[in-house]
Amino acid sequence: MDLQALNLTPAYAEMFVLGAACIILLIDVFLRDEQRWLTATLTFAALAGAAVITTYVSGVNSRVTTLGDMYVADPMGDVLKLFTYLIVGVSLLYSREYLARRGLFRGEYYVLVLFAMLGIMVIISANSLLTVYLGIELLALSLYALVAFDRESGIAAESAMKYFVLGAIASGTFLYGISIIYGVTGTFQLDDLALALTDESAQNVGLLFGLAFLVVGIAFKFGAVPFHMWIPDVYHGAPTSVTLFIGSAPKIAAFALAIRVLAEGLGATGAAWSDMLTVLAVLSMGLGNVVAIAQTNLKRMLAYSTISHVGFILLGILAGTPQGYQAAMYYTIAYTIMAVGSFGMILLLSRKGFEADELDDFKGLNQRSPWFAAVMLMFMFSTAGVPPFIGFFAKLYVILAVLDVGMVWLAGVAVFFSVIGAFYYIRIVKLMYFDEPQDTSPLVAGRSMRFMLSINGLAVLALGLLPGALLTLVARVLP
Repeated sequence: MDLQALNLTPAYAEMFVLGAACIILLIDVFLRDEQRWLTATLTFAALAGAAVITTYVSGVNSRVTTLGDMYVADPMGDVLKLFTYLIVGVSLLYSREYLARRGLFRGEYYVLVLFAMLGIMVIISANSLLTVYLGIELLALSLYALVAFDRESGIAAESAMKYFVLGAIASGTFLYGISIIYGVTGTFQLDDLALALTDESAQNVGLLFGLAFLVVGIAFKFGAVPFHMWIPDVYHGAPTSVTLFIGSAPKIAAFALAIRVLAEGLGATGAAWSDMLTVLAVLSMGLGNVVAIAQTNLKRMLAYSTISHVGFILLGILAGTPQGYQAAMYYTIAYTIMAVGSFGMILLLSRKGFEADELDDFKGLNQRSPWFAAVMLMFMFSTAGVPPFIGFFAKLYVILAVLDVGMVWLAGVAVFFSVIGAFYYIRIVKLMYFDEPQDTSPLVAGRSMRFMLSINGLAVLALGLLPGALLTLVARVLP
């Protein structure tokens, strides 16, 4: 490959993030604990720089491939990357005080987050099954280390080990699927794969066998049932700041993974993977919503809530239409905004020596802080799909996409489980407004976190009152 002939411009953002992570790691070695704020500041500067590069370097209305057609830059990728920077930045802002109070405010945390974000970026811009796999492994290895970041916590180490073992199995499954697909088609490139497949070749038994392994790998990254086993334990066992990150930004990578591999590369086999995703979606919505009702730990409840929302995202993808893909992307973005705020509220109520991750910890929150009780109410109502919040329109567009392809029964299942899921969200609202507080201590979070959480809550409301702006953006990048 002639390096001088390569057009590296579309990949400047990834190169910048990689360089920034290495430089921050090097600088952090020479910093004392009281100087650690510089690491955080440089990380935020890296996120801002990546956003500027993505905005001004990538083509607005064009699709460009480079690096031997292994990398693609297109409008969808640009938008997903910008939202990734935003979600990662907000999650780091929420986490700073939490990390400092627990002695976890170390430079490695920020470097691992940057490498995880780089893995997400690679997945978003992957145009080859090999590039997809590299992005998955870069993201996964960073997340394994983040889950075990609190070295004094036995439950965190146990969660990281479970995550590592199951993640290794999923990665091996995905890689095996890649090898079968290559054996059948003779190519790793997603563009070439789409051209090589026809309606006749889509019935090839070997191809369908490889497709099944790929779907298993994708389902694990999403956390879809029955490949969800890691989510409750990891969400519960990891430090809450890590749970906040895992529960938000990687969902964007999972959506991009499904679109790149299934919709763009294996679109000709749509009938086959649509049936597979239908089973995964129904099981995820059912088990996620039902089991969440029995949880008393808020992190575990939100873990099963995540599983149910994955089912809705899969509904949009399995529709196999532009409207379905748009609805799935809209839902993914909406969910990450709601999830980062919901976990942020747990960090807000936490303090040194106390994790506010039990449902009872939210009792009487309205008496302690009426405003943040209202913010949590907005997050819960939006996640439950109550109008006029963004979560309502996210579910509505997914259901409409399913109805457009004639799957009325599937839309009915989605509505049914949405009603069931509303119970455990509204239960938190009941605890905040109608129960006496068990903890009357004042909230100790700083102004920056309070301000950003307020903006986060208002964004959930504003994007619900004015859903057209985000939907128009999604429709423009996913025509």
